[in-house]
Amino acid sequence: VQLVESGGGLVQPGGSLRLSCAASGFTFSSVEMSWYRQAPGKERELIATISKSGGSTNYADSVKRRFTIARDNDKNTVYLQMNSLKPEDTAVYYCSYYQPPRDYWGRGTQVTVSS
Repeated sequence: VQLVESGGGLVQPGGSLRLSCAASGFTFSSVEMSWYRQAPGKERELIATISKSGGSTNYADSVKRRFTIARDNDKNTVYLQMNSLKPEDTAVYYCSYYQPPRDYWGRGTQVTVSS
């Protein structure tokens, strides 16, 4: 199993980034996928989840209406489009899925929002 995040970087407040998570080693279309983030000194936070087909999504209040999660089951990739970024969005962003009996995680990608 492998989850590889990419697309992070330094962006100014109000800017946008699109994160990608390339998955391999499992049947991607059979699992719900999620994005988490962890800011320095804080606990890891669930920010977005997408159903197996992509037809249903859920967001944390902190990112609702600014972030959009999407997936391409043909490309085994899940995305996180982040708009109107704020300094408090600075964190390491991880993609993840749960398949009993455990969670699977990528290594994360750093997003820094600063002027």
